[in-house]
Amino acid sequence: MKEEPVRDLLAQLNSPIENDIPRIGIVLAAGHGKRIRSETSKMLHEIWGRPTALRVARAVQQGLDSPNQVIVVGIKGADVAKATSAQSGRVFAYQENPVLGLPAGTGDAVRVGLQSFPEATADRDVYIFLGDMGLLTEAVVVQFRTSFEKVSCDMMVLTGLYSGPAAANYYGRIVRVPATDVDGAPSGEDRDKVIEIREHKDILGLDPQTPYQAVYNGRTYAFSQRELLETSEINTGVFAFKEAALRTYIRQIDTDNVQGELMLTDLVQIFNQHQLIVRAAVADSEEEILAFNVKSVWHQMQTIARRWAYERLMDTITIADEQDFFIADEVIEQILLMDKDIGPLDIVIGKGVHIGPEVRLNRRVNIGDRSHLHGHVVLSEDVHIGVGVELSCYQGQSLVLGDGVEILSRNIVKGNLRIGAKSRIESGVIMTGSDEHPMRVGERVTVKGISYLYGCQIDDDLLIEHSVIKCKRVERVRRRDGTIQSVRYVLPQPEGLDSISEL
Repeated sequence: MKEEPVRDLLAQLNSPIENDIPRIGIVLAAGHGKRIRSETSKMLHEIWGRPTALRVARAVQQGLDSPNQVIVVGIKGADVAKATSAQSGRVFAYQENPVLGLPAGTGDAVRVGLQSFPEATADRDVYIFLGDMGLLTEAVVVQFRTSFEKVSCDMMVLTGLYSGPAAANYYGRIVRVPATDVDGAPSGEDRDKVIEIREHKDILGLDPQTPYQAVYNGRTYAFSQRELLETSEINTGVFAFKEAALRTYIRQIDTDNVQGELMLTDLVQIFNQHQLIVRAAVADSEEEILAFNVKSVWHQMQTIARRWAYERLMDTITIADEQDFFIADEVIEQILLMDKDIGPLDIVIGKGVHIGPEVRLNRRVNIGDRSHLHGHVVLSEDVHIGVGVELSCYQGQSLVLGDGVEILSRNIVKGNLRIGAKSRIESGVIMTGSDEHPMRVGERVTVKGISYLYGCQIDDDLLIEHSVIKCKRVERVRRRDGTIQSVRYVLPQPEGLDSISEL
């Protein structure tokens, strides 16, 4: 999509910023991610069933307790904007394609974000987050926000503690003011303030025999190359600023660096040069601040998300294989709420089961291996789903199974459809309903054999076997002996006979 149509789309999605809220988040989601080796934007790669940029956007809004948010998009910007969607207080900003020779980088992305909304009359807090931090949680954002609001500073960096070996740490190191300067004098009130963020490759380029010197607040501090390499505190790419200072000094960032880009990390030194205070807050969780550039790290994050989901549910329901299942966050919340409100659930989830966000479970539901449930699928109590069953419906439709319904293995049940209590759908059945022709199955109905039913109204207590029935009312008829007549081999009239001949 060309630049102008993208801008037109973003304008349609934009919603006004609420000026009376003292916090705003900026999510940097303009990077396509060349190293991810995919035509799909890195920002649209899913973490536990949801695009990473959307996960970050939601965590930021919840953690900042503010609807105000700018999402900066770039390459594949229309796709990213559609996936994150319009919302009150959300603005989309467009960063030009760096291929065109324009300046790029995180500094430029933030500059673009700031241009998308007017400066507040009161000095607002601006928080910057990366759109590929797909494990970011509300708790981490709250922790960072609390740290920034609690201490006096103009800029704060969210940092992590790298737990691996120093040789494998390629992140930028946080250089803090040490206890003493080069002359041995105590650093006093400056202790632990951030001097700079030193990139790994820059540290490797230092002379191991000559201490690296940095000036802070008029005093010189020295660090050996080994000391910097062994620094475990790393930059996460997440920052907080006072808005007025950010708008003033972001103009001073230049491209005089190895990347040739406008880098937000350069603001640390710029702020220090103007006697502004830069501090750092260490995130409590190393996993929640992970970001990805390659598929291997993305898969690692998926594994972490699955483990988190399992740990939330492992003492509430039975999951056959903790390494092979998907239950959307919304369904997890519903399960935990049900457990709190109505007590033991006795839900069993088989290996390889996939449960989408609109599915609603109930007590004593048993879902067999490799079954997939998508759309607004509502399961009543004691529903039993066999192996490899597909239950799905389109947006705006509902698929409802009554109490005690059984759907046996490898059946496909989809669309606008309701099945009454105690009914049993045996193997080999395809059953569908549409908006124009909804499928309604009564109570205690059995459908078996190789059968296809579409858009029918079926009375209670019927047995339907080896049948193809489309858009029909199927009535319960009693024989003279009191038994109910079964239905078999009801086929549609043949069509296209002139296309068929003997071999």
